Amino acid sequence: MKETGRNPLAKSFNTISLIKFAFPSMVMMLFMGLYTIVDTIFVARFVDTNALSSINIVCPVINIIVGLGTMLGAGGSAIVAKKMGSGKPEEARSNFTLVIITGIITGLVITVMGLLFLDEIIWGLGASEILFPYCKDYLTIQLIFVIGNIMQVLYQNLFVTAGKPTLGLVLSILAGIANIVFDYVFIVLLQMGIKGAAIGTSIGYIIPTFIGTVFFLTGRSELHFCKPKMDASVLIKSCSNGMSEMVSQLSTAVTTFLFNVTMMKLSGEDGVAAITVIIYSQFLLTTLYIGFSMGVAPVISYNYGSGNMNQLKKVVRICFCFIMTISIFVFLFSFFAEESIARIFAEKNENVFEITKAGFTIFSFSFLFSGCNIFASALFTALSNGKTSAAISFLRTFAFITIFLLVLPKFLQIVGVWLAIPIAELLTLMLTIYLIFRNRKYYKYL
Repeated sequence: MKETGRNPLAKSFNTISLIKFAFPSMVMMLFMGLYTIVDTIFVARFVDTNALSSINIVCPVINIIVGLGTMLGAGGSAIVAKKMGSGKPEEARSNFTLVIITGIITGLVITVMGLLFLDEIIWGLGASEILFPYCKDYLTIQLIFVIGNIMQVLYQNLFVTAGKPTLGLVLSILAGIANIVFDYVFIVLLQMGIKGAAIGTSIGYIIPTFIGTVFFLTGRSELHFCKPKMDASVLIKSCSNGMSEMVSQLSTAVTTFLFNVTMMKLSGEDGVAAITVIIYSQFLLTTLYIGFSMGVAPVISYNYGSGNMNQLKKVVRICFCFIMTISIFVFLFSFFAEESIARIFAEKNENVFEITKAGFTIFSFSFLFSGCNIFASALFTALSNGKTSAAISFLRTFAFITIFLLVLPKFLQIVGVWLAIPIAELLTLMLTIYLIFRNRKYYKYL
């Protein structure tokens, strides 16, 4: 009983307390989004739009790296939180340590293989001769710091599970500030171009990785490092639980590639720059959905594992109400701030500005539907139903988008590109509603 009493996940949540609990994760993700998008802003304003396009060309590689980290982090977090809720703290700590070690080994393998086949990867992603040097400079540095990237993603999930979401928030803010400062130093003052952007981002990875490692080594929380027991089933289950997150990032990698190829054909490098602005803006604006879902997921897992169905119902209902409310605000902001957002990135390139502005007018509608889809996927991950979660992610981030992206531009040109994601999110929402109601009796969350 002492173990349970120490755990913040065991408290009875109401609307205010749940939002407060998830708030650090939301702000943390917002800062992650901000310091991710800072690179594109500095590159667009202080290098050129070709450099901006090159970031999106190599973005699929970054998506895969983040996807692997999120898969282990989200899937492992669900397992660890459930075992903590079931009164098995020693086993939870062993599983936690095993997940972290796996992340380090995965990062090392990616670094070695990526640097060995660097040129082939860049050409394969569709870089033009103009963009190739930019891509190589940026991706080389990103590959060197893969372990830091994966570790900071893992810790973002596991700080919440350890009942320390505020620590994750503080580290995310520090990383974001460091990234902004070093972007200014390397890009503006030292004129290092796109290399400076990559170095600034990498320093942002190292800060939460280093401090997080020290925190979990000290044993100051119920969840900390220990000598792990090798259990392949835990890793398999973690990957299975977190598969939706991996599917989401992998799908984003593929669709980003398709967006780049399509826009290159329709509008050249300026078209790729415009889609870069849209994609990074989308990431920033959906961080509220992602952060909230990440923050409440351990609470859902804990109550499901402890069999507290009344609290589970209450938490899930609060979550859906909150997500729907936020979705309206995000849509309104993106719709009415389209010109300002486009101007931030493309002040010196009028063609990129016009393409981006026109795209936002249509693209903004996707934010009305994506919030519920993102939370529903996280909900099923928290309930250890990786298959349903993966299905939602696969459809919204890959299957529907790919179909519409391959078909619509043939008839509607660039307008078809902008319509692909909003229509995909709407169709996924219809399926999400069906899956939520179909599984309500089994999980008893409604």
